Amino acid sequence: MSPQNESKNGPPDLDKVASEMLHKYKILSGGKFKTGVSVLILVLLSITAYTSLYTVPSDSVAVVLRFGKFQEVLRPGLHLKVPLGIDRVNIVPTKRQLKQEFGFSTPGATDPDQNINPNNNIRSTRSSISPANDQVAETQMVTGDLNTALVEWVIQYRIADPKNYLFEVRDPAGTLRYVSESVMREVVGDRTVDEVITIGRQEIEVEALRKMQALASQYVMGISIDQVQLKNINPPVPVQASFNEVNQAQQEKEKLINEARREYNRIIPLAEGERDQRIREADGYRLKRINEAEGDALRFNALFAEYQQAPEVTRRRIYLETMQEVMPTIKDKIIIDNAALGVLPLLNLTPSSIQKIKGQQP
Repeated sequence: MSPQNESKNGPPDLDKVASEMLHKYKILSGGKFKTGVSVLILVLLSITAYTSLYTVPSDSVAVVLRFGKFQEVLRPGLHLKVPLGIDRVNIVPTKRQLKQEFGFSTPGATDPDQNINPNNNIRSTRSSISPANDQVAETQMVTGDLNTALVEWVIQYRIADPKNYLFEVRDPAGTLRYVSESVMREVVGDRTVDEVITIGRQEIEVEALRKMQALASQYVMGISIDQVQLKNINPPVPVQASFNEVNQAQQEKEKLINEARREYNRIIPLAEGERDQRIREADGYRLKRINEAEGDALRFNALFAEYQQAPEVTRRRIYLETMQEVMPTIKDKIIIDNAALGVLPLLNLTPSSIQKIKGQQP
């Protein structure tokens, strides 16, 4: 009602005005109310459908909790869950190889346990990547000969049992870190500093891996440790210069030893080869002399048998054969007659003279 009508006709009837306004509101808002309810129902259905579907990656499994209680473990793929917070899903990367670094940190490395452990609100003060002050402290170790060494290492592990990993240990990554440091200090403490830095690295890795896995199984952590790898092992900073000098002296010693071995390997096989060659030559000469002696003996026996049967004939034949072998080797030949009074050189029978005589003949 306008002010002009109000001034002409007097004050309005409030009950009448209120009833008219209420009637107009019902007419105008009746359709909008139904539309709003439909939109609300549609939104609720969309949210329900969206929260009911989830995908598990190929390298992970899904641990389903219903009202906070463990329900089941699902394999990779597309799955459904009860919406509205009734089912909670934790994705655990069981096929991914995880690692923890001690004494150093790789840029970009993160703690996977922060994203998969439902007990993140009750965590250890140490994460899988230690702060700078913890990195220095965890590398300082005392060896078996009461020396100090700075040991850096890496462990690589996998989540073997997701249920135990999530619910049996409050902070599995932090517990694994404490276990690894404790075992490494024990193993390093059983060896000398020289073994730790030089020849004992592989033995330390093998023994540390065995003990870490035993403790992880004992604590039911659901973790399988694949590898323990030692990185940099250095003496403390105040003694690094002296230690480097000792290492240089040892390297020089090893160098000289290797050179001597190389010279030994060059000379000894050559001498052994010459020795074997001379031994074989001596064996051949021995066999030759033996065979010749045996042949001469057989020949002598054969001649002796013939001599016994006809002494004169055999003696004459031996004499002729001997002269046949001897005469060609004599340059100057002189024929002597026992009846002659003197020695007369009848003819020079050397090959050169014979050729000369043949050339003078017509």
